[in-house]
Amino acid sequence: MNRTNLILYAKKSIERGSKSFSRASKLFSRQTRERAWLLYCWCRACDDLADGQDHGHGMSTTANPEKTIAVMRMMTQRAHSGQQTGNPPFDAFGVVAQECDIPLSLARDMIDGFALDSWGWRPETEDDLLQYCYHVAGSVGCMMAIVMGISSRDHDTLDRACDLGLAFQLANIARDVAEDSAAGRCYLPQTWLKDAEIDPDDVMAADRREDLVLIVNRLCELAGEYENSARVGASSLPFRSRWAVLAAAGIYGDIGRTIRKSHGKSLDRRIYTSKVKKLVWIVRAFGQTLVAAPARDRQGLWTRPRVA
Repeated sequence: MNRTNLILYAKKSIERGSKSFSRASKLFSRQTRERAWLLYCWCRACDDLADGQDHGHGMSTTANPEKTIAVMRMMTQRAHSGQQTGNPPFDAFGVVAQECDIPLSLARDMIDGFALDSWGWRPETEDDLLQYCYHVAGSVGCMMAIVMGISSRDHDTLDRACDLGLAFQLANIARDVAEDSAAGRCYLPQTWLKDAEIDPDDVMAADRREDLVLIVNRLCELAGEYENSARVGASSLPFRSRWAVLAAAGIYGDIGRTIRKSHGKSLDRRIYTSKVKKLVWIVRAFGQTLVAAPARDRQGLWTRPRVA
């Protein structure tokens, strides 16, 4: 496919895979929007390959996960070097990587997260959890910041972009506790579960429900801390990109806020942000874009590994 057709392919992918990100992406300038779609298309395809899904739906067992990850790495490296792969999502990544000079190390970091899933990995500590969140989402935040014009050497701004990815993934994990448990996965730190006397292989046990709700709320609070840090970094972005990022932060942040207000009901039904609330956040984010976020240092927050 040529670039124009890859953009159309990527547009359909984001519209199908994430209504929240699709809506927020419309606030970007045309060039940034197209590049964001291309990057999303590749990220979505890698996630689907790793989980046996179709645009995030219908998780199933992958027959040979090691081979799947190996192919993912090979195709990504080929695309990054400018070679055509014949696979639209990977060719989409090749286009945006070449145009924006995205470091291959960030792409590799993301794939490392899917490799952890393929091994049935579980986090032992909070730091382990945040490391995982970096791989599957924080690295994507860094790549998105580069797509929006941030230099790959601007580590301070990329740290804030990573924080937004961490916030999104922590909210995802809090939302999907029951779904992950049904699939045999658990992303809740083992130390947290041990302290709450919850069996990691039976986190949904009825007699530990109240303790599980406290852990889920703790995840949401953690997501809020990283969202607040990311908002500071948004001030380094061009106006329209800043607007889009703040809108996405608000829309996605509402998942965590709604989970906390549900008092455990999120364990029985999937939490989402309504269309009306998304539109409200787009309007609110416009106002936030005009005012600098209060200064906030990152002291005490987990920091991504840096490559010189």
